[in-house]
Amino acid sequence: MRGRSNSGVRLDYYARLVSNTILCHQNSVTGLLPATADQQNAWVRDNVYSILAVWGLGMAYRKNADRDEDKAKAYELEQSVVKLMRGLLHCMMKQMIKVECFKKSLSTKDALHAKYDNATCDTVVDDDKWGHLQIDATSLYLLYLAQMTASGLHIIFTLDEVNFIQNLVFYIEVAYKVADYGMWERGDKTNRGIPELNASSVGMAKAALEALDELNLFGANGGPKSVIHVMADEVQLCQFILQSMLPRASPSKEIDAGLLSVISFPAFAVEDIELVELTKQEIITKLQGRYGCCRFLRDGYKTPIEDPTRLHYENAELKLFENLECEWPLFWTYMILDGLFNKNQQQVEEYREALHAVLVLRPGGIHLVPELYAVPAEKMAEEYQNPHTVSRVNMGKLPHMWGQSLYILGSLVAEGFLAAGEIDPLNRRFSTIPRPDVVVQVAIIAETEKIKKVLEKHGISVETVTEIMPIRVQPARVLSRIYARLGYNKRMALSGRPYRHMGILGTSKLYLVRDEIFAFTPQFVDQQQFYLALDNRMIVDMLRTELSFLCRCWRKTGRPIVTFPILQSMLIDDGTSLDPYVLSTLRKLQDGYFGGARVHAANVSTLLVTSCCTRLSFMDLGPEEHRDDLTVYLNKLLEKKATKPALLSSGKKASLHRFRAAAHATRDVVSLAQKAKELGIQNVSFYLRNSLLNESSYKLNIATASSTPDPPELSAMNTKDLPTDKSGELDCKALMELLKKCSSLEEQVEIIHLIYVTKGIDWNIEHDQYPEMTVYDVLMELYTKAGNEQNWGLIRYISGMLHKKLEELDEACTTLLSHQKHLTIGLPPEPRERTITAPLPYDELAKLIEEASDKDHSLFILTQEVMVYLAMYARTEPNLFAEMFRLRIGLIIQVMATEMSNCLKCSGKSGTQSLMSVKPSDLKTLLHHILSGKEFSVEENIDQSTRTLISIHDVDHTGATKSERAGISKLKLEMMQMDKRKFSPGVFNTESGTFKTFDDSDGLHEALKQSLMSSEFTSSDELDVGDFVDVRHGQWLRRRRIDGALNRVPIGFYQRVWRMLQKCKGLSIENYVLHSSTTEEMTPGEIKFAVQVETFLNCVPQPEYRQLLVETILVLTMLVDIDLQYISRTIHIERIAQTANSLFMAEQTALGADDGMLEKDPATGICNLLYDSAPSGRFGTMTYLLKATAIYIEDFLPEDGCQVQ
Repeated sequence: MRGRSNSGVRLDYYARLVSNTILCHQNSVTGLLPATADQQNAWVRDNVYSILAVWGLGMAYRKNADRDEDKAKAYELEQSVVKLMRGLLHCMMKQMIKVECFKKSLSTKDALHAKYDNATCDTVVDDDKWGHLQIDATSLYLLYLAQMTASGLHIIFTLDEVNFIQNLVFYIEVAYKVADYGMWERGDKTNRGIPELNASSVGMAKAALEALDELNLFGANGGPKSVIHVMADEVQLCQFILQSMLPRASPSKEIDAGLLSVISFPAFAVEDIELVELTKQEIITKLQGRYGCCRFLRDGYKTPIEDPTRLHYENAELKLFENLECEWPLFWTYMILDGLFNKNQQQVEEYREALHAVLVLRPGGIHLVPELYAVPAEKMAEEYQNPHTVSRVNMGKLPHMWGQSLYILGSLVAEGFLAAGEIDPLNRRFSTIPRPDVVVQVAIIAETEKIKKVLEKHGISVETVTEIMPIRVQPARVLSRIYARLGYNKRMALSGRPYRHMGILGTSKLYLVRDEIFAFTPQFVDQQQFYLALDNRMIVDMLRTELSFLCRCWRKTGRPIVTFPILQSMLIDDGTSLDPYVLSTLRKLQDGYFGGARVHAANVSTLLVTSCCTRLSFMDLGPEEHRDDLTVYLNKLLEKKATKPALLSSGKKASLHRFRAAAHATRDVVSLAQKAKELGIQNVSFYLRNSLLNESSYKLNIATASSTPDPPELSAMNTKDLPTDKSGELDCKALMELLKKCSSLEEQVEIIHLIYVTKGIDWNIEHDQYPEMTVYDVLMELYTKAGNEQNWGLIRYISGMLHKKLEELDEACTTLLSHQKHLTIGLPPEPRERTITAPLPYDELAKLIEEASDKDHSLFILTQEVMVYLAMYARTEPNLFAEMFRLRIGLIIQVMATEMSNCLKCSGKSGTQSLMSVKPSDLKTLLHHILSGKEFSVEENIDQSTRTLISIHDVDHTGATKSERAGISKLKLEMMQMDKRKFSPGVFNTESGTFKTFDDSDGLHEALKQSLMSSEFTSSDELDVGDFVDVRHGQWLRRRRIDGALNRVPIGFYQRVWRMLQKCKGLSIENYVLHSSTTEEMTPGEIKFAVQVETFLNCVPQPEYRQLLVETILVLTMLVDIDLQYISRTIHIERIAQTANSLFMAEQTALGADDGMLEKDPATGICNLLYDSAPSGRFGTMTYLLKATAIYIEDFLPEDGCQVQ
């Protein structure tokens, strides 16, 4: 018999250790592991972690086999792993109905259970009796299903199981917007069953999604049907949210040691190495002790003062757990593995030595990892006074199987039995390594031959949709519907992926569907989805943003390809020339750089070889084909084969001709077009080239509408002059006849608005040619005409009447919420202003916005628009939202209207109308300037139809725009309009005509008139800034108003407030009190505390007054830095501000200021001149606030006094 080598002997020791501590508990039927011998419930997370040691030991035996028995031992261990993983799969498959329901509801009641019966795989706790929704547990299972499959294990056996795993992908891909109970199963740390967004869940889901993408679950023997598909855009959303949260763990936990599993082994989910190190250092600094790490601050689990008879904690009780938190050796096993993967030998040795000192030794040299170490009850007082000095005792499970497994796994790698890469076969450990630059390919396609010739005139060579055949171009919504078929399984009652907006990462690939090549246009070019795509500059801005995004975030093999269509709407001058913005963009694309991204613009056929391509095998025809609208559409589209050779070198048969060649009769063309419209494809004529498709189903014979200021028939009427019927009611049929004769688009909208209000949107107008035509159809026709004329005021207003909703509205809301930003919609105060703190389903969110808008179409539309722009900036420029935890969209819209009033020197009503009339791209620019604090200019010009056009431009420190700095254009402008130039506070305004508004009737103008300016935002007539005569006058008032509306506070403000609350009984504003007991529940770095302070401040409706109170609190918190005794009463913040105001007015009066200069805001009693004072300086607000604070708390200052400078 051959003797054992030293390595073999050592492996046998670890085999004995695994057998005695883990495998001895494995159920022989289900393969599951119970929590302990006494607790027979099997937790999903604990089971996966516990079996990792068995998996690693099996690979070690196979790698270091001395004899055949070692190979047999390796196989035996591997089968134990397979049995457990299949046992967990069986548990979850018994709850398939929950997976199906959760995809739609995202409800905690529809979550997969977190634990199961060890012997039967049945559930053990009711849905509402445990925090079952734990995205990280399901994600951990999927992550190791992928890793183990990649290592050679065969865990999935059938295509039904593949479909279930695919649906589990849909289950976890929404982790970035789902509040769950986290890896400690408690949710909010008060343990009251409140779910919250957890960084550990988001990070583990991201890792699992990346690991499963394009993985064949049958291994090397699998075919295309056993491949898992993952949406890259969902992965990237998880990445954004994770990066925005760290080092915070959740709203109630400013740090959590469980994040070690996200930033390092096993997830390796964070790509920013600096963020990884920052999070690790936060854990070491705040949570590490002598026996391990605390889970999180103020963790009461197993502490000597925890009441085991109740599940929840009282809010004030959390403070008592401080410095008594139990320490878990488990986290040192993560630190050992982290050091091994990073090749930090010093870290490995340090933590192995520390861990060895806290292990429990049993006979036979068996080392056990205890669950935790707790402070003995008799030594609590000593530990309170001197943290981390008392000797602790081990408690809980012994061994803690999860920790025991990671300890063994780390030892196998540290002692050389395994390489770190062998327990990470998918190479997730390289996530922080910088990737090479990405070149984004752009395929420019002309809608028609006419557009192609226009482009050729400018030296730009492109192809039409017909010329790129056999490659078929379709809109992004078709791709969304295709992916809705993914994971569909009729026998298992699994419906597949829910229909969701398709992002740019998804549309930037080529797809093989039934051996045909498909390219998809980006979502933002869909003109009928929402009016944003009617603005060519907005399309260019979004293209720039998306190309930059692709450069940063592309992770696939092959280059991304963006299919960018040039549509008829991008032409100007009666279709003879191209929009300058679009033309400039095309030239930049040809130069190779655009928006900081490296691009390569060429024909599709040229880019085909280097493009990323994915085969969608689930769309292949099968015996049980799901005959939905999409299938019928694709069947018709791909009905005939063509003789043109394929462009891909795959040896496949020839592809297709364009659709006209495929259809033999007109009815086939019309049938396909109708099916396309049922799928929501609006611009059918682009994707299905045929002249028959250019006709709309309904067309009202209205006189050609224009915006010329001809004397309108309706404007001369008042409400009494409107036609009425015999009963005295408004005669809508007569109004329809009047509508047909009107030549002004504005009047047509006014008339249809009257009919809309009187009869509703579904009223049948009883048209002779189209008997089924309704008000909705007329509105759609007017919407199209307004779009052709680029009349944005009418476009927005008609969109409101049509109840148009952005498809990505819920995603925009989720993006902002996931960046830890609460939202309010509607105008203050409550209850009109509604707060959104958690993601809402699409229809519910749209309904809430409509209710908060109080039936105001303008506010309904602008709220959606601003929410989407805020989400765009949150993704691309998150620094704009620093120290802002609540975004009050209603107030932001008010500030934008006020800025328009100030810039144009007009009334608040006109400023609101101007805001409604700007292009979407200009509105987005205005929002950016308000968020960033940059100066801007608003210019009014009149086009050829004498309609006022308003545009927004950047200005430099001199107040000049970019075009003015060009030199000659500035000189021309000065020569032509020197006498008309006006300069307002930080704003340059060029007027070249008289501002024109809608006619004053009960129609559109009345609706706009009542839109935004009726709230408590202003006092007196502050919106009319006609009295401003000094360029410096109003600047600080404007700044405070903007910062107050944005809820912006100084850096470190919340931490200062927290420390101040420990020195007093509470802070008060207008009878609303922020109690000092808040600090007993929350730590200074918690998002929950920041939100609590925001709620406290938002009791003030006036944004400028709110900001003055923020300055007052900031001055007050400076007292924390001195030796201030405890103030045993509530501090009234507004009293300090009013005292400062009185001091300011008294001093100004003494200096000769009259009553006009010292005019007060009637709503708050604060002098407007104080609002408009700089913070610093002799007459700065800080000077008076410091004096007022010293007066208010004079009795509580230290004996040596406080010198006020």
